[in-house]
Amino acid sequence: MSRVGRLPVQIPAGVKVNIEGSTVNVKGPKGELTQTFDPMLTITADKNQVNVKAPETTKLYDAKHGLTRALIHNMVVGVTDGFKRNLEIDGVGYRAELQGKNLVLTVGLSHTVTVQPPEGITFTVDKTQRLVAIDGADRQVVGEVAAKLRTIRPPEPYKGKGIHYQGEKIRRKAGKAGKVGTGAK
Repeated sequence: MSRVGRLPVQIPAGVKVNIEGSTVNVKGPKGELTQTFDPMLTITADKNQVNVKAPETTKLYDAKHGLTRALIHNMVVGVTDGFKRNLEIDGVGYRAELQGKNLVLTVGLSHTVTVQPPEGITFTVDKTQRLVAIDGADRQVVGEVAAKLRTIRPPEPYKGKGIHYQGEKIRRKAGKAGKVGTGAK
């Protein structure tokens, strides 16, 4: 039996969970999320908690049991608090700004890059134009949008210029050492 899967998912006030077969619909103040799971797993909802049961204890069902419970928990947290991912932009002249809902990036390319947010995602840029926050109810979509933004200009290893996650440690290289003091004429 999965240790994660056997824990019940607590449902806070203001959140409604509707289960139809193997499809779970969670509605809360930040939005509504729907996901379909393995039909062999039994998902039940009481007044204030959701339980997931596996038909048997095998390696496959233990993994699905824990995964299903974790995904339902993420759905509940997403519609109550939401998820946030922060990106930093480093480099001379590199910046981000909002034009309506769209994010416009100036990151050393010959053109600016305009990114439209998917449904349920909002961008915020701080006043320094160096920090971009991605907010949304669906954890998977927030992470996916952050990863796509990072690929526009990933950090380079010599000066660290580019877009990276806040707190990410960038592996740096020393550069050329043979330029100074070689004595070659």
